Amino acid sequence: MTNHYYSENPETAHDLEKWSFELLGKNFQFVTDSGVFSRQTVDYGSRVLIEQFDNNDLPEGTILDVGCGYGPIGLALAYSTDRQVEMIDVNNRAVALAQENAQRNELTEQTDIHQSNIYEDLHQESYAAIVTNPPIRAGKKVVHQILADAAPLLKTGGTLTAVIQKKQGAPSAKSKMEEVFGNAEIVSKDKGYYILRSVKE
Repeated sequence: MTNHYYSENPETAHDLEKWSFELLGKNFQFVTDSGVFSRQTVDYGSRVLIEQFDNNDLPEGTILDVGCGYGPIGLALAYSTDRQVEMIDVNNRAVALAQENAQRNELTEQTDIHQSNIYEDLHQESYAAIVTNPPIRAGKKVVHQILADAAPLLKTGGTLTAVIQKKQGAPSAKSKMEEVFGNAEIVSKDKGYYILRSVKE
């Protein structure tokens, strides 16, 4: 358990890598390490979520990136939306990398990056939007908790946007979001990845 990307303190030996990747027209500089998710490139699901995220018509407030990893989703949205983005992950190694990547990309003033096991330690009472590329390998219970417990944290008109592969549980995740929010739409399907969005009414 201690060597999964959803572990609090991975014990795998450090193996730092530095690379760049273009997201939303910006050439981001990333440093990654062993023990974090998709360390060698921005994974395809995160790319699709970033491209499909809709900042229009959201209420005022902060975006929350749940399971931020080394930071690609949260940093891209901080850059593109000019909103404050709180970024959380259970993995302390991932959090440290995300903090460093915020500095590398000059986004420290727009981001609040810290360790939290799902929603246990948040710095805001409510959010304009919550985004997540959830840790599928942590199990369905964890993924559905992320989806269900988002609802009370959102402002009216706020959105939950999640990316999940069809074969890794997107249909059941959509059903859970419909159960909790009363609505859920498939915003996009791309190479088996579903972008799911619910609105807090």
